[in-house]
Amino acid sequence: MAPFARRRTRVVVGIAVLLAVLAPLALWLRNSSLVRVEQVSVTGIDGSQAAEVKSALEAAGRDMTTLNVRTGELLSAVEAYPVVRSLRTETDFPHGLRIVVNTHEPLAALRSGGGLIAVARDGTLLRGSATRGLPLVAVRATRRGDRLERGEALAAVALLAAAPRALRSRVSRVYRGPRGLTTTMENGPKLYFGGAARPAAMWGAAAQVLGSPTSRGAAYLDLRIPERPVAGGLQPRRSEAQAPL
Repeated sequence: MAPFARRRTRVVVGIAVLLAVLAPLALWLRNSSLVRVEQVSVTGIDGSQAAEVKSALEAAGRDMTTLNVRTGELLSAVEAYPVVRSLRTETDFPHGLRIVVNTHEPLAALRSGGGLIAVARDGTLLRGSATRGLPLVAVRATRRGDRLERGEALAAVALLAAAPRALRSRVSRVYRGPRGLTTTMENGPKLYFGGAARPAAMWGAAAQVLGSPTSRGAAYLDLRIPERPVAGGLQPRRSEAQAPL
């Protein structure tokens, strides 16, 4: 065997021996009390469930190490709180763990039994989240577990999700009327959306018409053909000739 080949063989063997020694040491250190999580900070969540979520995450986090953070177990610790959408973790070696909670934003409220339950834009039902000030989705809801299934309620939620925030804040109710999905607005007209197949275009038409002085006082806007929105129920205006002198 050539000298170069012998040297290369010795190097390979040396690396293999080193790895065989270090691997068990690394595995031991990964779960050692030397790097046990002792300080857990949880951010990104507030509201009525914040204290419970933080407590559950802190307890689960302290059962880990900064070299072995198990995100799946953290998510399992808060699975009873659908408001939690995802988690992001950062470690501060050797004993610190930071958890950032990404939450679902309540978008609307559904009737559930004798009360209301908040729902997110993707149809996730947010048990325990506040419903005050949210628009009411007053259509029949089909759900499986903590999510809405395909149907009118999910279509109504998608309709609200497509609305510009300024207009959505004025919606008080979504329901099924003679002209399809319909919204009632605070201090404004009813909006007729039909099947709401093109919600973004319909809301764009609504914003344009509502911003026009000629639609002031309209009782409703028919947005089923967004390229040709109709403002109806306008009160006739008195001409200047009819105005009192």
